[in-house]
Amino acid sequence: MMKTGVSLAGLMAEAGELRDRGHGRLISYSRKVFIPLTHLCRDVCHYCTFAERPRAGQPAYLSPEQVLAIARAGAAAGCTEALFTLGDKPELRYSAAREALAALGHETTIGYLTEMCGRVLRETGLLPHANPGVMTREEIAGLRAVTASQGIMLESASERLCEKGGVHYGSPDKHPAVRLETIRLAGELKVPFTTGILIGIGETREERIEALEAIRDLHATHGHIQEVIVQNFRAKPDTKWADADEPDLEDLLWTIAMARKILGPDMNLQAPPNLSPGVYPRLIAAGLNDWGGISPVTPDHVNPEAPWPAIDELARRSAELGKVLVNRLPLYPSYARDPDTWLAPEVATQVRRMSDAEGLARDDDWSPGETTPPPAPRVLVSETDPAIVRTVDRATSGQRLDPPEIVRLFAARDADYRHVTGAANALRQAVSGDVVRYVVNRNINYTNICYFRCKFCAFSKGRTHEDLRGAPYDLALDEVKRRAVEAWERGATEVCMQGGIHPDYTGETYVAICKAIKEAVPGMHIHAFSALEVTQGASTLKQPIPAFLASLQQAGLGTLPGTAAEILDDEVRAIICPDKINTAEWLGVQRAAHKLGLRTTSTIMYGHVETPLSWTRHLLALRDLQTETGGFTEFVPLPFVHMEAPMYRQGRARRGPTFREAVIMHSVARLVLHPVIPNIQTSWVKMGPAGAAICLKSGANDLGGTLMNESISRAAGTQHGQEFPPDAMEALIRSIGRTPQQRDTLYRPVPEERRAASLVAADLAPIILTPPRKRVAAA
Repeated sequence: MMKTGVSLAGLMAEAGELRDRGHGRLISYSRKVFIPLTHLCRDVCHYCTFAERPRAGQPAYLSPEQVLAIARAGAAAGCTEALFTLGDKPELRYSAAREALAALGHETTIGYLTEMCGRVLRETGLLPHANPGVMTREEIAGLRAVTASQGIMLESASERLCEKGGVHYGSPDKHPAVRLETIRLAGELKVPFTTGILIGIGETREERIEALEAIRDLHATHGHIQEVIVQNFRAKPDTKWADADEPDLEDLLWTIAMARKILGPDMNLQAPPNLSPGVYPRLIAAGLNDWGGISPVTPDHVNPEAPWPAIDELARRSAELGKVLVNRLPLYPSYARDPDTWLAPEVATQVRRMSDAEGLARDDDWSPGETTPPPAPRVLVSETDPAIVRTVDRATSGQRLDPPEIVRLFAARDADYRHVTGAANALRQAVSGDVVRYVVNRNINYTNICYFRCKFCAFSKGRTHEDLRGAPYDLALDEVKRRAVEAWERGATEVCMQGGIHPDYTGETYVAICKAIKEAVPGMHIHAFSALEVTQGASTLKQPIPAFLASLQQAGLGTLPGTAAEILDDEVRAIICPDKINTAEWLGVQRAAHKLGLRTTSTIMYGHVETPLSWTRHLLALRDLQTETGGFTEFVPLPFVHMEAPMYRQGRARRGPTFREAVIMHSVARLVLHPVIPNIQTSWVKMGPAGAAICLKSGANDLGGTLMNESISRAAGTQHGQEFPPDAMEALIRSIGRTPQQRDTLYRPVPEERRAASLVAADLAPIILTPPRKRVAAA
């Protein structure tokens, strides 16, 4: 057993270093609502005021209506957690409990709890966390179906406290072996689990260490203990321990620090802030990284005399120690990022929808494609993390960053976020000056019929399928040519063409499209065909990819869009597009195009199931290929638009990146890809004009295309329209103090004749969507 004879100052210094190693600058909390399902309990702990005896006229349990009313109030206040606290198996002691349960249609308290957790989950969207005391395997498994996490305080490993004269005498559920067995069973069942110790109830320091070591050993076996609470005893009137001494601050600090030393850097360690008001910096210094659940709606029913701190005040006090307060879900990030392992399907769906890429609670209500105004960032911490400063300095000097450095940049918040976005903007200024470029172009999505089954795509359809997103179509070449001619008349210099992978298309189909456009509009630049279309076209003609690309180039193809990249991480591709080309194949098409002199764009589609490590792998793959070939013209972050995406509707994806994540993607890309890719484009279709303006102040230098028609994001649910006319683009650019400039696809200024035509463009004629038909490849 670990010895206790260590100086407090030395122990706290060691604990603080361990905490920083595991959690960096973050201090988390859970925004919760407290639901005391019942105050009845069969145990008689000598310090407890939560447990009550049945009283005439007093309901034994909250009714379903009361439970849901509390939960709805919490949801309205922005809570993510419904914390169910209750006494232990009161039906084994009180007939009033048995009668009340029977009236509610249940035999056990845990049975009723399970029903209410399910209703809160389904009817309010809050994630239930249940603390029902000692449980059987079957009870834990039943609750797992409707809870995000569960918990039981070990309190102490001392059997002495269960003997006569001890605080747990007469409380059968407080025997350490019984409680440890519940924790063990939860581990076997893969339940994210909360436990902890209660100090100052008669235990010795050696017995605290025994309890912490028992918790550590269970976690080492099952990996399921997500947090450990160090809770200090508070003497309460009308209890047997009303006059007992409470542990002093030094005792609490010693225990927190020792817990950190025993449990290691990665464990989440919590001490309730409402039980130690005014000493938050000391608690942080002792090694904690979490403040626990804090409610803006309900009191702490276990310690009603101790009000919750205001969340804004807690954020300010945490910032005094250089820590950034973040909101988490009732389960911690590492578990939220692996929902298929740790959660039942129904709960996993809600966790995905409430979490960000790191597994924390989303910190805003913004999603790509929606018209919700962008939130303003909060900056409370005065100093930037020196490690962030060093990494940014390396990036701005053109060095290739290492993966852990990039992941840390993506995690930047508060002062670190401000530094990363500011540095990216300064680098943009150095590289591009005050000019913001855009291209007048037209999207022509020639078919929405596709035999691939990408799980993020709301655009593609089978040959005959129809739904709310419209009918399947397959454009006739005459309609493709008509749109190209109309685009030229409206000042366009580019047509961007992509579509589904139609089962009847061959490589000759794509060649024919290029020839038709060049015949109709010789001066139009053709920016067309993703790596998937190139691969499919080459395969149908049994040609090597370079040979097929050469035939497209001869037919008039000018550049390739860098779509179909999605995430260049095959672990993620196996989930979102398992039948699509893999990372090496996508990179191979770009390499082949670059060798032929065909420039390409590069993209990323983020905010669904991937993590910042996936983003990092993607950016480094692009940087490395660009270093080799120099063929990319730009990088375009494309945030996932979730609304109609199949994998979101099936509960398998997040609802796009948060606004912070969307902006910092542009900033980190600017830093990581410097100096090899000088142009970072922002998508007004997905970010919205206001969001795009912020990205232009955070490292981006290009506003993309006017589009004229936008089908793919619109099918997914974006609300930002189909066209951003040149005069509106230029007004947006000037509103942020920049100079607009029309460009062509290769970033050259356009002739004045093209610009003049774009500024007096006539309204678009109605488009014609040719119904599906059997395609015959052109010779």
